[in-house]
Amino acid sequence: MDETYLYQQIAESIRREILSGKLKPGDKLEPVRQLTSRWGCTLGTVQRAYQELARQGLIVSRPGQGTRVIGTPAAQDEPLRRANLVHRAESFLLEVLTAGYSPDDVDQAVRLAMDRWRSLQPLRPAVSAEKEVRFNGSHDPAITWIASHFEEIAGEGALLQVGFSGSLGGLIAAAEGKADLAGCHLWDAESDRYNEPFVRRLLPGQRVALVTLAERRLGLVLPAGNPLDLRRLEDLTRQGVRFANRQPGSGTRVWLDENLRRLGMDPKAILGYDIEKLTHSEVARAVAEGEVNAGLGLESAALSYGLDFVFLTLERYDLAVPASQMEREPVQELVDWLAGSQARRMFNHLGGYVASRSGAVEWVD
Repeated sequence: MDETYLYQQIAESIRREILSGKLKPGDKLEPVRQLTSRWGCTLGTVQRAYQELARQGLIVSRPGQGTRVIGTPAAQDEPLRRANLVHRAESFLLEVLTAGYSPDDVDQAVRLAMDRWRSLQPLRPAVSAEKEVRFNGSHDPAITWIASHFEEIAGEGALLQVGFSGSLGGLIAAAEGKADLAGCHLWDAESDRYNEPFVRRLLPGQRVALVTLAERRLGLVLPAGNPLDLRRLEDLTRQGVRFANRQPGSGTRVWLDENLRRLGMDPKAILGYDIEKLTHSEVARAVAEGEVNAGLGLESAALSYGLDFVFLTLERYDLAVPASQMEREPVQELVDWLAGSQARRMFNHLGGYVASRSGAVEWVD
């Protein structure tokens, strides 16, 4: 095993036992030589682990008395609770790094996992925090990335609270005062426009800014190699195809249903049309794990799982922002950031985006 990380793993395993109460103040730790045998490492690795724990004030070593635990902060101590969470995260990180994954792999995996939890979060009531911004709406991998870097984007103390409920859900949340930003990509077939017709219907009489996040490549998410050679929506009715859909109210579902209608296709002819996923990441995960062999989703989600992708359309994803929220400093910082080079680097890194309009503002009166 690579000892570059091993001493940290040893320290972390002991630290968890202390924080959980399994090891209590006064308890004696195993001798160094005994730990080297158990972990299959050198004396220096164990000594380095003990030095790290001593630096954190958790243990002390005395000649002739061995090494003992010297303290466990109160469980109700919020700083400790947060530190314990960080330690658990470090433990996971060390485990996967020694298994051969890269930090970028881990970062992407955590963002994908967080997407699922954010789609299940209840809408938050209004808060007074000056730098807290509440997002609700359609799932997008870039929103997850922005949330994890929001303090860098909007200044110290800035926080982006994210909940995914679909495009319609986001606009309804904004209309009810439960969201400051509503993420949407709703295509209106009659006008062939994105978002503006829906903002007029759901937020009538309000002045709302449509801030373009980016244009996104939407299409078929397929197993690597596209073994069934699927190329268009009509192929979804072929024998052997099992499909993963998005939930009603999502912009992706609105686009799909309208195009099925235009093609004269009966949704019931698509096996799996009623298999509904709350995020593009879940669609891609269902394909990657073999639950289905086709889904409709973003190229960025397909790339995250190493899947094939067949492009069908380029859609516009906007942040619908009521005029009162556009005046807030963290929101203005976000809009400025979207128009800059750092945002374009982020979109290029995620893949599947066209960022030429990012940060553009269109007012709906």
